[in-house]
Amino acid sequence: MNRKMVVVLPVLTPKHREQIRFSAASNGFEVSFFTEAQDALPALADAEIILGQSQVLSQNAPSLRWLCTPSAGVNQFLAPDAFAQPDAMLSNSSGAYGVTIAEHIVMVTLELMRRQAEYNEIVSRRDWRRDLPIRSIHGSRVTLLGTGDIGQEAAVRLRAFSPRCLIGLNRSGRNPGNLFDRVVTEDTLESVLQQTDLLILSLPDTPQTRGLLSAARLALLPHNAFLVNVGRGSAIDQRALEALLRAGHLSGAALDVFEQEPLPAKSSLWDCPRLLITPHVAGNMTLDYTVEKIISQFLGDFDRYCNGLPPAHLVDRNIGY
Repeated sequence: MNRKMVVVLPVLTPKHREQIRFSAASNGFEVSFFTEAQDALPALADAEIILGQSQVLSQNAPSLRWLCTPSAGVNQFLAPDAFAQPDAMLSNSSGAYGVTIAEHIVMVTLELMRRQAEYNEIVSRRDWRRDLPIRSIHGSRVTLLGTGDIGQEAAVRLRAFSPRCLIGLNRSGRNPGNLFDRVVTEDTLESVLQQTDLLILSLPDTPQTRGLLSAARLALLPHNAFLVNVGRGSAIDQRALEALLRAGHLSGAALDVFEQEPLPAKSSLWDCPRLLITPHVAGNMTLDYTVEKIISQFLGDFDRYCNGLPPAHLVDRNIGY
């Protein structure tokens, strides 16, 4: 009797389904595909492996041994009641989003520094003004909070613009791939912030990262610094950031993530000056490369699983990534 795999991922192409089906059959698994978690409920009773990102799946699969989420974030799976089978392994798709998010970082940074929003407004009035002072990544002091896949991919791209320095921050102080001029830990964050022209956050939501950029730390950023957040909104004191922007202390910020999502229609952030808002799209599954990477990583981990090894992208639920 075949073992059971359930896949709930609406972005799959016929080619992806065939890749998964072939790999599953080669290892004695029968795979069922769905586009909605609720539709998969009848198939979950004896599912051993699930590829999907809804807690509905994990809470209704008593025979589950491994769930892989196609997302990088795993917060919804960290609650005590997230799994009907508490011993099931959890893996994520960290490593699939670095390219698309790094390109988003470059895009919004250039928009902010070259004041594209203001030029859009000028052009919308059919005006012809060309004298807005702009800034450059060239010669800027760049700090990246987070040196994982996203931080590394961003560092590679930003290096091409010849910044004065690229400083990374992580828990270990190690410099992955020697991509950064220097890597520091949180105990030196205050002094680093004071010497930062462009601050980029790509941090997960963990107890250690929540509130990392407090009002006091945000105030340490130099006048006219820029901030970009593509990690999680919980890392920043959102009110304090808004206050600095409204006071003119910062030249601009780009937020793709927020404390509450969707951002409420009544939020004062919508009309905050010098703020570029995107609706959590930096790491979306709308880039073909991203989906290809998700499937490739899942199939690689499936091969490991079938050979008695844990997934390479196994999540430590105690630390949240």
